[in-house]
Amino acid sequence: MTAADTEDHIGTREVLAEAGRRRTFAVISHPDAGKSTLTEALALHAAAIREAGAVHGKAGRRGVTSDWMALEQERGISITSAVLRFSYRGMMLNLLDTPGHADFSEDTYRVLEAVDCAVMLLDSAKGLEPQTRKLFDVCRNRNIPVITFVNKWDRPGREPLELLDEIEQQIRLRPTPVTWPAGVAGDFRGLIERATGEYTVFTQAPGGAGRADEQILTPAQAAARDGDAYRAALEELALLDEIGARLDTRSFLAGQSSPVLFGAALPNFGVRRLLDALCELAPPPAPRRTATGHDHPVDGGFAGLVFKVQSGMDRAHRDRVAFVRVCAGRFERGMVLTHAATGRPFATKYAQAMFGAGRQTLDVAYPGDVIGLVNATALRPGDTLHDGTPVAFPPIPAFAPEHFAVVRCKDASKTKQFRKGIGQLDTEGAVQVLSSDLRGDQAPVLAAVGPLQFDVVLHRLEHEFAAPARLEHLGYSLARRTDTGGAVALGRLRGTEVLTRRLDGVLLALFEDKWRLRAIQRDYPDITLEPLLAGTE
Repeated sequence: MTAADTEDHIGTREVLAEAGRRRTFAVISHPDAGKSTLTEALALHAAAIREAGAVHGKAGRRGVTSDWMALEQERGISITSAVLRFSYRGMMLNLLDTPGHADFSEDTYRVLEAVDCAVMLLDSAKGLEPQTRKLFDVCRNRNIPVITFVNKWDRPGREPLELLDEIEQQIRLRPTPVTWPAGVAGDFRGLIERATGEYTVFTQAPGGAGRADEQILTPAQAAARDGDAYRAALEELALLDEIGARLDTRSFLAGQSSPVLFGAALPNFGVRRLLDALCELAPPPAPRRTATGHDHPVDGGFAGLVFKVQSGMDRAHRDRVAFVRVCAGRFERGMVLTHAATGRPFATKYAQAMFGAGRQTLDVAYPGDVIGLVNATALRPGDTLHDGTPVAFPPIPAFAPEHFAVVRCKDASKTKQFRKGIGQLDTEGAVQVLSSDLRGDQAPVLAAVGPLQFDVVLHRLEHEFAAPARLEHLGYSLARRTDTGGAVALGRLRGTEVLTRRLDGVLLALFEDKWRLRAIQRDYPDITLEPLLAGTE
């Protein structure tokens, strides 16, 4: 073996070993299930932060680490995804916090393209909610294994067996509890470790800002302390044993079952156990399917997927950051990569590790890691970067928008800033920007999954680009892809409009409602009308 071969062999072993230490996961949930609170609690238990913030920033308390955007802090909701990178038990965890609100589903979908596992967060009182079910369907379509965390067990809620039955009946995912609560929701006594019978009780830190104190009790101590609640929990566990609801790693990785843990993120009960479960159960990075249908190996040449582009994170510098999931190989800061979409070189001098809005220089990264590439004006979500042998991953599909509005700059002297802002928001994927010869560049049409996206656009145009704008809502609710012939035919019909999507030039036909669409499909069957993204409408 030559010296070069030996070096390559050592490099391959290093990449595989480091990839094996990575766990890259997202937290998904319905709004108000406690997702941002759980995100901070996980970082707190990994000692990545000293004190958890308050989701709503009440009485001067700071907002959560992952909610860095001003509009997020004002409204107390997660609007944009964020990355928190921290180590725990010798593992490197990349936690991708996702927007919970349905209006930002497209951002969440892009994040799910970059993870290997998801934590499905359920409110103990509400169980499975519409947005949770929708996001789970995305996980199923992408073969992402799901760990379930039942949150808010310190508040009144439903019976645990009822929640497990709902998971199995509604999303056909077999729940396999890892921990089990003693005491009903709202009277949380402790957690029983299913595999060992170990019983843990918790004492909340003052104000809930620190890690909860944990104490392990013997069965005799548990019975003496919690009596009927402890015995009832043991009886429920015996019932689960009888029906065979035991953890099965193979079926979990195949997307057929979900490990279930119970806890309460706000007082930090059961959060450490969830971190342990992620390290033990979540899969490391695996080979990724390319656009040509081949699997690119983890230890192959460097390849990364751009899944998010965001500006305005650093108000002092107004830079733009591309979030790149490392899919294969070893990344070194300063590498000159190839932008697969254009074939042009891309320098990586300014590579950073992200922690919410915070960042620090990142010199080396491995599969599973997320790199922040600063001033990446040429990149957009779905792009591939590679080194050496060409690699391209499939593009990230766009959602079908349901809300449309013309946007105009309020001040004619700010037209240049307005155009720059619209172009940047378009390439980031914050909103889809459509145009037509009839309307012109002064009045582009914004297309959104939900109306809150419009609020974000107006806020960012005013505060980041100093170009206050106003909206004129249009009476369309559906979009379909068409072709040149279809555009000509549809241009003669009422209740429709054809616009060009700026980034990719796709022609979109807009319709007032589903009845108008059906009527045109019936009367003009030769017109091409295709959904934008299957399973999202």
